Amino acid sequence: MANPGAGPAVAMAVPLLDLQAQYRPLRDEILATITRVCDSQRFIMGPEVEGLEHELAALLQVRHAVGVTSGTDALLIAMMALGIGRGDEVITSTYSFFATAGCVSRLGATPVFVDIDPVTFNLDPAALAAAVSPRTKAIIPVHLYGQSADLDPILATARSAGLPVIEDGAQAIGACYKGAPIGGLGTFGCFSFFPSKNLGAFGDGGLVTTQDDSLAAEVRKLRNHGAERQYFHQVVGGNFRLDAIQAAVLRVKLPHLAGWSAARRRNADRYRQLFADAGVADRVGLPVEQADCYHIYNQFIVLCVNQNVKKVNYRRLHHHSGHVVSAYLIRETYSIGTCLFKLGSTFLL
Repeated sequence: MANPGAGPAVAMAVPLLDLQAQYRPLRDEILATITRVCDSQRFIMGPEVEGLEHELAALLQVRHAVGVTSGTDALLIAMMALGIGRGDEVITSTYSFFATAGCVSRLGATPVFVDIDPVTFNLDPAALAAAVSPRTKAIIPVHLYGQSADLDPILATARSAGLPVIEDGAQAIGACYKGAPIGGLGTFGCFSFFPSKNLGAFGDGGLVTTQDDSLAAEVRKLRNHGAERQYFHQVVGGNFRLDAIQAAVLRVKLPHLAGWSAARRRNADRYRQLFADAGVADRVGLPVEQADCYHIYNQFIVLCVNQNVKKVNYRRLHHHSGHVVSAYLIRETYSIGTCLFKLGSTFLL
């Protein structure tokens, strides 16, 4: 029941994302850090990138963390390190940002889509085994919206088939599965530092994590045009190096990540209570946090299955919480990525 003493809801503009709220308290420290990098004139690789990699490896409990240009390039370089290419298949989720499947197609391989669990929106482990074929070279589960995929059965299927697992953790840095940080449970972990992420840079940035020494060495080589020494190129790689300024900004933000994630979790609890108080909790689908997962709520998704639900007054939620709700109105069923069909993708629904 709504609080009768709360008064009428107040209309207010609430942006989908307010980067200023995070930036303002850290402004002086961030600007000083950027100035330090500018004064050093060391913009490519160097101590800021190495420092960030060391700090993130400790946070994520992995042997290796390799800074790269973006979350997209993290996925791409992980697959390159595994030798994935034309004629291969890579299994992944039907529901993710385009980059997950796009990187597979970019290497000439075929994305094979397995449907999602309708509660978590993550890949359904029960449907995974049927998608494995002699051409399968990897599995990419996506930790969507900040909650880990159900990794135990996914990893079990991968082990039985002798396949590597690439965790797409673009939205989920700091999330945990059964007490362990995601990113170190599969063969590779891939993260994004796009500004809208819980740990966001001042532009693009990404990270590849692994427990495997030889794979880490391959990723470091590939991010620098396939060279371990300057001008000695053993393979064809790319320019996937994380900028020093981005690394420096991320190092300022990193100590605050756990607190920010905890605040997001409190906001999520508040949203659930406000939906219940408004009497509409049974008319929409709210995020379900799995018992063995630590959800960091990069987004709080509200699933609407009836057009009339769009009339719900979300301003009351905004008035009380000061934070935004993302609402998805489902009016009809859409096909998944027409362009991916043209690239020869396989869908197992």
